[in-house]
Amino acid sequence: MIYDSPLWFMNIDIVAEGLGELDELAGKSVLISGATGLICSAVVDIFIRYNETHETPIGIIAAGRQPQKMIERFGNYYNKDYFYFSRYDASKNNTKIEVKADYIIHGASNASPKAIVSEPVETMLSNFCGLYFLLNYAKNCGSKKLLYISSSEIYGIKSDKKSYKEDDYGYIDFLNPRNSYSVGKCAAETLCASFFSEYGIEPVIVRPGHIYGPTALPNDDRIASTFAYAAARGEKLVMKSEGSQLRSYCHCLDCAAAIIKVLIKGKPAQAYNIAQPDSFVTVKQMAEFIAKAGNVELVANTAVNSEKKNFNPMNNSTLNAKKLTDLGWESRIEIDKGVMDTIEILKASINSSKKESGK
Repeated sequence: MIYDSPLWFMNIDIVAEGLGELDELAGKSVLISGATGLICSAVVDIFIRYNETHETPIGIIAAGRQPQKMIERFGNYYNKDYFYFSRYDASKNNTKIEVKADYIIHGASNASPKAIVSEPVETMLSNFCGLYFLLNYAKNCGSKKLLYISSSEIYGIKSDKKSYKEDDYGYIDFLNPRNSYSVGKCAAETLCASFFSEYGIEPVIVRPGHIYGPTALPNDDRIASTFAYAAARGEKLVMKSEGSQLRSYCHCLDCAAAIIKVLIKGKPAQAYNIAQPDSFVTVKQMAEFIAKAGNVELVANTAVNSEKKNFNPMNNSTLNAKKLTDLGWESRIEIDKGVMDTIEILKASINSSKKESGK
């Protein structure tokens, strides 16, 4: 379990130090969908850490399909008075949430490259319909604000290497099923703006770049997550491409802090990029960071056609985060420390699991 590593709590304290918005959420309730995922579980952990060190807690409404997954991820914190599980499925429209939330963070989404390719219909529907349900929920229960976690993939492909600003858009092939993820996210963003225009609901949008960190699940098939787990197990890393694609990488806790910042300070129907300005590196460079941190070998191999279908088509997906930094956010965990700590925390978690299973 991630809580077996004191380093994880130290990292939370590092990002929480510059997050006065937590005090504004004290005594309020926040519904979080996708609560066990890479990004939103980091948000929940920041709230948990705040609650364990302050008198007035932030109410956590963790929305998901299976309580067992919540228990496995959050352990004893699941039984705290401030932690409430609400059943929610982004792919279905017959969900009923019985409690009222002051704020909503919607992070439930199919982000697995393999699943996007194999289930493009479900990917589109869960992105759009899941948000539609929560926007109506916000309208009916009078929530103050909803934050939607979109993606840098909505920007599409462009030829230059300039970082995307929030109003820059490239080319997306609408007839390529791999783009079901990006197109679904685009439509969901327009739905946010439409609810604001028609009903006065105040949604805000964040567009994270490529997020990494120890909150990734073991079956996460995004390359940074796959490589981090392999390095933590002492296995060699196998590159299936040249790795020349330029990316904006951001530690999961820095991303979570940005989300909390935008939730409170972001303007309605506005989008904010999440990226660390000093972490624009290629996929290969990121793999080299991970290999060094895990003291493992990095080797090259050729991808088969079925694997190539999973690749993100964007050669450059770096993001300009000035709009976010203007809100007062700043990166607290730089990439070299972030990668090194990720491997150490995953090692501790893997070793703990081995001891529990008697292996």
